[in-house]
Amino acid sequence: MNIDLANESEFEIDADRLSDLFNFLILALGIHPNAELSVVFVDEEQMTKLHVQWMDEPGATDVLSFPMDEVSPHTFSGNVDDEAPILGDLVLCPAFAQRQAEQAGQNLEQELELLSTHGILHLLGYDHAEEDEEVTMFALQNALLAEWRAL
Repeated sequence: MNIDLANESEFEIDADRLSDLFNFLILALGIHPNAELSVVFVDEEQMTKLHVQWMDEPGATDVLSFPMDEVSPHTFSGNVDDEAPILGDLVLCPAFAQRQAEQAGQNLEQELELLSTHGILHLLGYDHAEEDEEVTMFALQNALLAEWRAL
């Protein structure tokens, strides 16, 4: 997987571990292994601007997903010579995630893993606006995280 990861926040991010997670997710979800992904970690001020601009919602949020190519899970033909898709961009806010982690009784790394998985699923077209969509998306998210953490 081709991952462009940038940390523009004041938090220390384990880029290697998150890159490994993204690679795991792409393979587990049957996406071309050379897919492209851009991930950026931002402060709350920048996340607030993006959240207002793109979602018309006030304040910061934990993760935003901006899909590029329409990519569906389990569509990789097995031929690495096929054109690799551009999944899109993920924007994560570690400061926001830190507060959520504390409320959930976990550490920042675990929360960023959850948010990264959540964001990837959004890039692949999963949503949780409707109850049935939420059940499907969160079950897959939890299964992927459980498998990742068992490695």
